[in-house]
Amino acid sequence: MEWRDEGIILGTRKHGETSAILEVMTRAHGRHLGLVRGGRSRKQQPVLQPGNRVDLLWRARLDEHLGTFQAEPIEMNAARLMDSAVAVYGLQTMAAHLRLLPERDAHEGLYETLAVMIVHLDDADVAGELVARFELLVLDELGFGLDLSQCAATGTRQDLAYVSPKSGRAVSREAGLPWRDKMLALPAFLQRGSGLRADAADVDDAFRLTGFFFTRHVYEPRGIEPPDARTGFLAALRKHHARGKAIAGEDAAREIIT
Repeated sequence: MEWRDEGIILGTRKHGETSAILEVMTRAHGRHLGLVRGGRSRKQQPVLQPGNRVDLLWRARLDEHLGTFQAEPIEMNAARLMDSAVAVYGLQTMAAHLRLLPERDAHEGLYETLAVMIVHLDDADVAGELVARFELLVLDELGFGLDLSQCAATGTRQDLAYVSPKSGRAVSREAGLPWRDKMLALPAFLQRGSGLRADAADVDDAFRLTGFFFTRHVYEPRGIEPPDARTGFLAALRKHHARGKAIAGEDAAREIIT
């Protein structure tokens, strides 16, 4: 058995004295594991880092075997990403979400999205928006997608402000007003084609929304806990937003003084 594909490294773990088991998200073969002989060598270690995009050759005697990988670098992103706590936790969070999907099931849309996100993941001003959208995509791939296109009650596509916790469908501000305390907030930036950017409050609302449906449909039924990396990612984002707010306040005070 043999195939060649490109993939993004999600993680590695030691195997024996010199080898490593590599976990990658591939374009055509989904999330896949394989043994890299000599993967802990000085030459291989910089290549086999999370976030790097690699060209892969997989071989095994039988399809169900672990098999071996040969990995050659295409895009070395790891060093850049490791300089940002937001990027490190963000990549770990997305890797944890991908592990919810069956191994070796192709999800080309998720692969393409992951590849685009890695380019921008170290920009903390947009990372929150990107990972929230990725979580919506994973929910959809798991069969629990949210319908944020129109109001469940009236059919309107305007002024969508809430999501029903029961149906996972959007609700307009007017229709949802009587039940607003029981609804989940729908940040405007999550609506398709909005072109809007998110502030810190919008990002918090987005992760509260996706977190609710992950807990209901995935974590509780499987008896698992949310990934620690997601908590770390949100903490790193809040720290970044707080720092930005403090800097803005200092700049404003400086303008007043001068």
